[in-house]
Amino acid sequence: MSITSVMVLFAVCWFMIFLIVIPIRLQTQGDLGKVVPGTQAGAPEHHYLKTKAKITTLAAAVMTAILVFIITSGVISVRDLDWFNRMSTIETPAGGTDG
Repeated sequence: MSITSVMVLFAVCWFMIFLIVIPIRLQTQGDLGKVVPGTQAGAPEHHYLKTKAKITTLAAAVMTAILVFIITSGVISVRDLDWFNRMSTIETPAGGTDG
């Protein structure tokens, strides 16, 4: 697995986790009863983005490490996910040796 693949995997994990973490502990203006005129009641008052970004980075690093291990070790392969048997079987050459 190349470094570019790991970076892309990390970015995908980071954004997916960040979208999950954003609404946690979000306090809106409507929740606090202090709606500023001209804004929506659902506008965030306290969002804690720095803390959420740090949590997301840590969780994404752990998840990326786990996924890189699974992908590189071969614990789960693409053929394990072929539930409808659409992939052809791997045939070994006659004689049992490569080349």
